[in-house]
Amino acid sequence: MSIAAKPLALKRHCKALAKACPHMARALEIGGMPPSRDREGGFRTLMRVIVDQQISVHAGRAIWERLETRLGEVSAERVMAVRRPTLQKCGLSAQKIVYARELAGAIRRGTLDLDGLHDLDDTAAIAQLTAIKGIGAWTAEIYLMFAMGRPDIMPSGDLALQVSAQKLIGLKTRPKPNELAAIAESWRPYRTSAAVLLWSFYRKVPLLDADD
Repeated sequence: MSIAAKPLALKRHCKALAKACPHMARALEIGGMPPSRDREGGFRTLMRVIVDQQISVHAGRAIWERLETRLGEVSAERVMAVRRPTLQKCGLSAQKIVYARELAGAIRRGTLDLDGLHDLDDTAAIAQLTAIKGIGAWTAEIYLMFAMGRPDIMPSGDLALQVSAQKLIGLKTRPKPNELAAIAESWRPYRTSAAVLLWSFYRKVPLLDADD
């Protein structure tokens, strides 16, 4: 059983950001108050983030539903126990099967203690996660944001966040990860909520473009 994280105070943080930053105020006005995205910590959630890597929301949901149907329980034990063709039939790529089993093996061996991450600061927790093959910075950051309730994470390598920041701020070009990270410095200590606001605004970007 994983340690329960303190829920992110998303609504309060979004209001504080909107009060302090006109760009965040506009993001909140157009995108609306985003719903909570808190998730339970543990293997299941981290596995879901791996499944969702670089595919559409719809595709990720379909793969996850097939995993639940075939495995019964999406756990480290079940992922290690089932044969590779079973995971392939669920829609996992060969690469993601390797990643899933690397994660499951690390948890079973005790080389990755997800509960122990709560005792670490953001940088150290991300370093522990990214030491596992298949867990990059984005996956680790998403886990910290929504499974651990860390309030000050900005996944600056996220393409949607870069596009959203460009549109919101009125930049001529899409900011690079280091440029978005620099922009986000002014949103401390609530960069997680700033990212959620940017994602909400991003979903409205096509509608805004259509009105131009």
